[in-house]
Amino acid sequence: MPSTVLAYSGGLDTSVILGWLMDEGYDVHCVYVDLGQPCEDREAIRRKAADIGAKLVHFVDVREELCRDFAFPVLQWQAKYEGVYLLGTSIARPLIAKVCLQVAREVGADAFAHGATGKGNDQCRFQLAAEALDANVRIIAPWRMEKFRKRFPGRSEMIAYCQAKNIPVKASAEKPYSSDENCLHIAYEAGRLEELSVCGVELVDFGMGISPQNAPDKVEQVVVAFESGVPVAVNDKKLVAFEVVSRLNEIGGRNGIGRIDMVENRFVGMKSRGVYEAPGMTVLYEAHRLVEQLTMDRELMHLRDRLAPEVAEMVYYGFWYTAKMDALMAFVREAQRPVSGEVTLNLYKGNMQVAGRSSPNSLYDAGLATMEGGGSYNQSDAEGFLRIQGLPGRVQARSRPRAY
Repeated sequence: MPSTVLAYSGGLDTSVILGWLMDEGYDVHCVYVDLGQPCEDREAIRRKAADIGAKLVHFVDVREELCRDFAFPVLQWQAKYEGVYLLGTSIARPLIAKVCLQVAREVGADAFAHGATGKGNDQCRFQLAAEALDANVRIIAPWRMEKFRKRFPGRSEMIAYCQAKNIPVKASAEKPYSSDENCLHIAYEAGRLEELSVCGVELVDFGMGISPQNAPDKVEQVVVAFESGVPVAVNDKKLVAFEVVSRLNEIGGRNGIGRIDMVENRFVGMKSRGVYEAPGMTVLYEAHRLVEQLTMDRELMHLRDRLAPEVAEMVYYGFWYTAKMDALMAFVREAQRPVSGEVTLNLYKGNMQVAGRSSPNSLYDAGLATMEGGGSYNQSDAEGFLRIQGLPGRVQARSRPRAY
């Protein structure tokens, strides 16, 4: 009998796919990748997969790896897709694919199955990652199969299937949106969120924090420390990567930090609307940038900033395990070597303001920067500097005068 691993979340789609794969004659190994999902009952998910008939249910804890080896390098790039999205789902998918292939190798499974649709980004991220790790991997993507779509044209047919198979489902009515979560963020999309006239942040029942309007009416201060661009402590307490994210999720969440509502361009070509919350990572992006302002050379920072949108695009599309990404990550590790220091932020009702910053590698020289007299900077030197800088403009002004 053929066997497959299934990236299993315990939701309606992957539960139906588990049953359908068994109907198709597969032994199915369910793989639940623990990414620190804040709102999921892991024991209930394990029981559900076993009750449906999974051959084995594998739980793999990668919370630390997700933060340390995937999220923090993207943070060092200050990478945001289309200038806004912090890539929480995108970052996790290549790690899920890797874990599923590791389990497949251990159990001798023939294929890797997932529940991503044929319209979205996740099918790209799973497949591109899996094929980069194992060129011979066989992908089973039921939503791309006409046979599966005919069997399950809508949510009601999936619920009816679950009822016939005694598969427990949470509800029989369609949710107003769907969600995907890990310790980095929760993403909300589809359903009523496809109506652009609906206010997303009012519709969604957020799982990681409260709204800015309901946040405390007082400032909370938080101190974040970095070593070579890596967050290492919160409020003077040394923490490992997952602990840093978790602690800042709590602090940022209770202060209404990190909610966005955007229309983005999917890799497959269509626009989609997503609502996201990422309190801890939003705090880290701000604190990291403030340490960089003290410690990074100007030309190096500007080069990194020009490349950052491309890195964000590669992560969003699913090109994580590529030679280009390997080289870019090597670049950013070198660029981040001096980015050590500490930042104090004031958090207030969804806002962040810097209250203090310091670094042993600071390039800031008050004696040079001061607008007062004295110091080591000779303002007379600026005369020659500007004459050289202005030379091309003066030549062009003589040969091609501009109207003014």
